[in-house]
Amino acid sequence: MFSNSSDFLTREITITGVPAAFLMIEGMVNLQTMSEMLLEPLLSHRFPAHAKPQDICDYIENRTILAADTIHVYSCEQVFRMIMSGFVVLLIDNIPYACAYGMQGFSFRSVGEPSAEVNELGSREGFTEPLRINMSMVRRRIKSPSLKFDLFPVGRVSQTDICLIYMTDRVSKSLLRQLKRKLSSISLDVVLTSGYLKPFLSGTPWSLFPDVSTTERPDVLCAKIQEGRVAILIDGTPFALVVPCLFTENFQSLDDYAHSAFYASFVRIIKYVSFFVSILLPGIYVAVSTFHPELLPHALLFNIAAAEETTPFPIGIEALIIHFLYEIMREAGLRLPRPIGHAVSIVGALVIGDAAVTAGLIGAPMVMIVATTAIASFVVPPLYEAISVLRFFFILVGMSMGLYGIILFSLVLFVNVCAKTSFGIPITAPVAPFSLSAMRDTFLRLSFRTLQKKTASIEQLNGVATGTSGKEDTSNTNTDPSNRS
Repeated sequence: MFSNSSDFLTREITITGVPAAFLMIEGMVNLQTMSEMLLEPLLSHRFPAHAKPQDICDYIENRTILAADTIHVYSCEQVFRMIMSGFVVLLIDNIPYACAYGMQGFSFRSVGEPSAEVNELGSREGFTEPLRINMSMVRRRIKSPSLKFDLFPVGRVSQTDICLIYMTDRVSKSLLRQLKRKLSSISLDVVLTSGYLKPFLSGTPWSLFPDVSTTERPDVLCAKIQEGRVAILIDGTPFALVVPCLFTENFQSLDDYAHSAFYASFVRIIKYVSFFVSILLPGIYVAVSTFHPELLPHALLFNIAAAEETTPFPIGIEALIIHFLYEIMREAGLRLPRPIGHAVSIVGALVIGDAAVTAGLIGAPMVMIVATTAIASFVVPPLYEAISVLRFFFILVGMSMGLYGIILFSLVLFVNVCAKTSFGIPITAPVAPFSLSAMRDTFLRLSFRTLQKKTASIEQLNGVATGTSGKEDTSNTNTDPSNRS
């Protein structure tokens, strides 16, 4: 299979007359470790004159390999997979299996601070690309024998390693079975990032609101699996997936538990208000200006009318154009290199904000509305995709049906969200269905004395236990200040 591949290396040796060979991929094996732990001990050790091949294999595994993974492989397919995973494979004549030793030595990005999830107080460590390093960061934070890692490949061609992480005494068995069944049904050729798996784990692929959460922080992942959730690490990406996911999680962060209860509750209220402002403000502004101007104070109405008098577009079309241009600028600033991206943002703000108003293409109130909604949407980063799409829908409804259309569309959206579940758990829990004990850490964050009290687990938020974990589950849902995302 590797006959024409220049990075495939073989090293044939003879041990007391027994032919043997090492197989490996260049750049994926630490050659120094291999030389010190395998080659030198084998070549320097004096075996008996009539040593059997099995004696050679036993000597390697019992006397030389101290810290490496040792796996016996019985098929060619497994041998190829071990080689491509960075293992050194040893073939010994007359041995019915191959010995694979984990001596990976490929280069990778060092552990650094997460770029997408910044916190004020707390850990500065974020996941990196190698799977084993990410697993060790989780193990270092939860020193419990009930923490379990399940490792298996996905992708017919890529054979990407993924790892399920959960607490055996807290996770629902039915949740675990359902998740493994969905992962085993994936028939993709290649799995490169966590986004490849999300559609297969989501209950409703066309929904705007996520039912699978993403994180690149080990402390956030540990907090969530402590509550009975299951995390998924994918080799080659620093972003982990966690299921099930609740809508209220998008408004919570670890910084909520580093500050006082009053300030944390105040910040959380700001996040909820910012979410509704970011999706409703443009649509309400268009609806009121077009259909219900009598709701505005006379002074404000006259100012808006004067600003919009010179613009060539109706206010609804103007709102769509300016928001569309804003999304173009944001995408350009995101995809370009960081220094150029900042320049694009500044130039775009000057051209569209100042020059467009001066030229009479758009009104100054609309620029203020766009700026306000843009800043408000940044307060809740996990929901930015949903906010961007819903903002356009509310503008279209507001310019065609007024406030009545916005109210009707809001009700339809609310019913749709309430009907959505994540692995059997309603994403609107603990609001709908209502759970008083779990509300201690939903809209407000109560004191630590209240949070440490026993309450419902994640599997009971639908009102019915979805499975058993072998023990009575005493984990808290949205209530543990030391284990919360």
